[in-house]
Amino acid sequence: MEILACPKCKHHPLDLKVTKEEKGEVLEGVITCSRCRIDYPIEDAIPNMLIPEER
Repeated sequence: MEILACPKCKHHPLDLKVTKEEKGEVLEGVITCSRCRIDYPIEDAIPNMLIPEER
């Protein structure tokens, strides 16, 4: 998480909210930029780091 930056505003670090985890791996959750308030979902252990306009 320390190396991730928001694709839109380049702010870091980002906030992580885990909703499902297995063996230390995040399977579901949300990564949020505290500056521009964009949520990036994590589904099936894959974060979708596209800004909403590109999804």
